[in-house]
Amino acid sequence: MAIPNDVSQGTGTPGASRTAVLFPGQGAQAVGMVGQWCEQSPAIAALFVRANAILGYDLEAICRQGPAEALDSTAVSQPAILVTSLAALELLKQRPDRLLDSVTATAGLSLGEYTALVFAGAIDFEDAVRLVDIRGRAMQACADAHPGGMLAVLGLSREQVASLCDDVRGGEVLEVANVLCPGNVVASGTVAACTRLASAAGAAGAMKSVRLGVAGAFHTSLMQPAVEALSLALASTTIRAPRMPVVSNVDARPHHDPDEIRHLLARQVVGVVEWQASVEHLLADGIRTIYEVGPGRVLRGLMKRIDRTVACFGALD
Repeated sequence: MAIPNDVSQGTGTPGASRTAVLFPGQGAQAVGMVGQWCEQSPAIAALFVRANAILGYDLEAICRQGPAEALDSTAVSQPAILVTSLAALELLKQRPDRLLDSVTATAGLSLGEYTALVFAGAIDFEDAVRLVDIRGRAMQACADAHPGGMLAVLGLSREQVASLCDDVRGGEVLEVANVLCPGNVVASGTVAACTRLASAAGAAGAMKSVRLGVAGAFHTSLMQPAVEALSLALASTTIRAPRMPVVSNVDARPHHDPDEIRHLLARQVVGVVEWQASVEHLLADGIRTIYEVGPGRVLRGLMKRIDRTVACFGALD
């Protein structure tokens, strides 16, 4: 079943103001993040009912009541953020200024790219929930088999972090995983390698290093088994050409060919998330207003480091 037009709409119109919507990725989740939305909107309640039927558990209850340990697991947090972000999109739809009519492009951080593809009409809601469920479970299985972590290094360039990874890798996995904004580069790898990197980064003049609240070495070669599971699911999923540009995390470019989109979504699991470059592509295309649609404020914070002149808002602002 295709997602209703009131959720996947947003093709923009010629001459409209240049506005983009951005969707958050894993780590943005928090217990209570859907508030009383289901009571306030039958359309939002229906999204969670449809998701529950696919997942086989009460996603809304976990989003609203926790426990946090369940919501924070990779297998649950990924569908939770997807559905919550689409619920927030419903709230935007209700604005009297018809904001979504002016949206001309979209992107999402890692997991958020699936939300962006739903918004752009490329993937149906049910298919997106299934894909993200498979993606989350497969990545969780990789993390269980090969415990690892992610370390945000603040104050150093991508090149500096990559060089430090080479210096302290010691035969283990340690790779640049996310380039989020100037001076915010995330490396991912084994727990021991991340510990060595934190020490080396401090000695190299980093402002600080922050361990992210994840249990796996996401966006590294340790996630390769998840690529294989996800590729099988993507091969049997209907994907259409997006109705607006959806900037890929892998190469910071929009793609319209469904097979190309499938390939990039699989590759994303082990590739660098080129978030800074993705946002810069949107800005070069004339985007001057951005809405972060989903839980948290991470993307707005990153936007301020990329270009403080861009107007940034949240779905509930």
